[in-house]
Amino acid sequence: YVCSTWGNNHFKTFDGDIYQFPGICEYNFVSDCREAYKEFSVHIQRALNSNGHPEIQYILMKIKDIMVYLKPNLVVVDGRIVKTPYYTSGVLIESGEIYTKIYAKLGMVLMWNQQDALMVELDNKFNNHTCGLCGDYNGIPIYNEFINGDASYNSITYGNLQKISKPNAKCEDPDETQALPSCNKHRDECQRLLTSPTFADCRLRLNLEMYIQACMQDKCACTGKEDSFCLCSTISEYSRQCSHAGGRPGEWRTQNFC
Repeated sequence: YVCSTWGNNHFKTFDGDIYQFPGICEYNFVSDCREAYKEFSVHIQRALNSNGHPEIQYILMKIKDIMVYLKPNLVVVDGRIVKTPYYTSGVLIESGEIYTKIYAKLGMVLMWNQQDALMVELDNKFNNHTCGLCGDYNGIPIYNEFINGDASYNSITYGNLQKISKPNAKCEDPDETQALPSCNKHRDECQRLLTSPTFADCRLRLNLEMYIQACMQDKCACTGKEDSFCLCSTISEYSRQCSHAGGRPGEWRTQNFC
């Protein structure tokens, strides 16, 4: 099972919920949350780049006793810059032109495109043992993420709960009362893009509606600026998730699209 985040602050939990959370602090993306010995943790921090789009600035991982710090084109292990491929007790780090990938023998694969998109795949031995923006991995959507006992959270409240408290961090929590705009006027275009023949092999493998909603929110947020980030980040994620689910998306990028 995979948990991912991409594009305009979209998140997809292990249990399949897709939500938006625009925080710019450091957050627990996914951690082993058992009381005793925690096997791993992954923290992320986003910020707006020069085009005003959210990008992941860094990823901080702890795997057993190894600390890995990732920035674009930079891998630091236990405080030392390393060349990839790099291998150390049960952890393999590879870095290509686009993706940085980390394979951990304890049952985890992390893949980052060094920009906006991060995907973590976890062995099901961690079912019910994780916490963070990726949720608890109990196989039930919404429960324990957005509904806890009698309380129900919206996605902003839930996201703010995952903040890592750092004494000198200067970052504001996103406002929990902010309502997201209705983006229905973009439905037809998003549906057309995601149901194009290129993605025929994906339709039965993924929950199409969730990606249509994410695409609609992107179009809203971009208010008519047709830069590639607005359209392409959710379509790229749909394509990655489709491949991951065993599908074979066709070549959807063209010279004048993405």
